[in-house]
Amino acid sequence: MPAYSPAEIHALFEQAFNLGDVEAVTALYEPGAVLIVGGNQVIGRESIRNAFESLLARRGRITLETRAVVEAPFGLELLHSGWVIEAGKGPDIARRGLSTEVVRKQPDGTWRFDNESPYTPETSR
Repeated sequence: MPAYSPAEIHALFEQAFNLGDVEAVTALYEPGAVLIVGGNQVIGRESIRNAFESLLARRGRITLETRAVVEAPFGLELLHSGWVIEAGKGPDIARRGLSTEVVRKQPDGTWRFDNESPYTPETSR
């Protein structure tokens, strides 16, 4: 299901992640989107899909809290969220952090991630 507003994309991501649905997660990104993983850029939907595949296979659960939506005049919005992943199967993946994303309005009126940096460590609340 596509996001019809910038704020909706976090709820859709959380739902797809918790279902372990790598295709639904991947569909939330533009074809040329950039995801930062371990300080490295992962570029393009197929590479992003590969980055999420092993993480989602662990069946951890994510909780996202949208902290800010900053509107811009050109079909771009800046999102900021706090997230927590509770451990699933395999090695302990429990962690928390802050995420910054740029989402872009698509020609059909839906919104997709253009750029995401999900691994900013949370140092204070």
